Formats: sequence, structure tokens, C-alpha cells
Amino acid sequence: MNINEIQDLIKFVAKAGVNEVEIEKKDFKIVIKSDYMAKKKTNFKEETKIVQQISPVGAIPQATIPPPPAPIEQPTIPSEKTETVEKKEEENLITVKAQMIGTFYRSPSPDKPPFVEVGTVIKPGDKLCIIEAMKLFNEIESEISGKIIKVLTDDITPVEFDQPLFLVDPS
Repeated sequence: MNINEIQDLIKFVAKAGVNEVEIEKKDFKIVIKSDYMAKKKTNFKEETKIVQQISPVGAIPQATIPPPPAPIEQPTIPSEKTETVEKKEEENLITVKAQMIGTFYRSPSPDKPPFVEVGTVIKPGDKLCIIEAMKLFNEIESEISGKIIKVLTDDITPVEFDQPLFLVDPS
């Protein structure tokens, strides 16, 4: 098995969502494990790697494929002043939460603009987003008046019941 075939196999495993593939022939053995469940929890980042590749000495040349480097997350340490200011600001804000489990959409279709943006003034009955649940597209309407301060969920992402979606300033 050459390096291109191994790379194609890794890509196939990543796309197929298979957790582990093991291929054993008389002259080599290859095991590919995909952290599929970890991908789901880390915003669908692909983390496929070769766990081991063993071949007898002299049978075939050994190919080494380094695993992709893990992203380095820089921790941010907010100062005490910013933290207290943010808490005071958030105390006055109302959180609009998901009313059901489903997929969150900010716009009615991919080619249309979002229902609301940061800074949009809303009133009761205004459409805020769509949550798709079991192939039903449910338009979520505002129950309050105010101004959208922050959108807390990315477009086309799964949401849970009672998950915060928007922060609204009622003043």
C-alpha cells in the first residue's frame, strides 16, 4: 500500500464517520482510528490519525504520516474591571432561548439575509430565527421588545432546548 492509498483511506474514514478501520494483509497491517465523537463535540473539527502501521522489515518501505497538529487555544484572562462591567450589562439584558431541540437557522433560506442582526430593534411577533425539528421549520417569534445586542449561536448549528440564542436589551 503506497502513501497515496493510505491518505485516500484516511479521507474516506473521516468522511464516512467510521470510528475504526483495520486492514491486515500478509505483509502489513494498518489501523486507522477516527475520533468521530470528539469531532461532534469540538465543532466538527476533523481529527483522524493513523494509530499504528506495522510492516515486516524488508517487505515494503515504511511510510510515516504525521498526525495533523492540534489547534493551540490561547487562554484569555479578562481583567476584573471588564468582567464586572460585562456582568452589570448582562444583568439588564434578556436572553431569548430555544423553545425546542433542532437546527438553528438565522435566515429563511441561504440566499436571504438573516431575520435579525446585532443592533436590530425588535417587537413582539417579529421573526428572530428558524429552528428545524424533524423536517419541520418552526419560525421563532419575539415575545419581547428591545434591541438585539448579541447573537449567541452560529447559523446552521444544532441547538438544545432552553439554549440561549440572543441577548436583547429591553430599554
